[in-house]
Amino acid sequence: MKPSAPNKILWAIALIAGILGIVGHLTSVTYISENSFILLLVGFVLLAIGTSFKGT
Repeated sequence: MKPSAPNKILWAIALIAGILGIVGHLTSVTYISENSFILLLVGFVLLAIGTSFKGT
């Protein structure tokens, strides 16, 4: 299995989720701060899925 680059939409969603997770950890925003770890985890999982499967 050779890793491939994720498509732009998946990469953008993962990036936004990761940034929101980091911001939620560093600041106090009601919903984002409560779920900062989940948002960061979702971002990493989406990037892992995007690089593991060709065409996603």
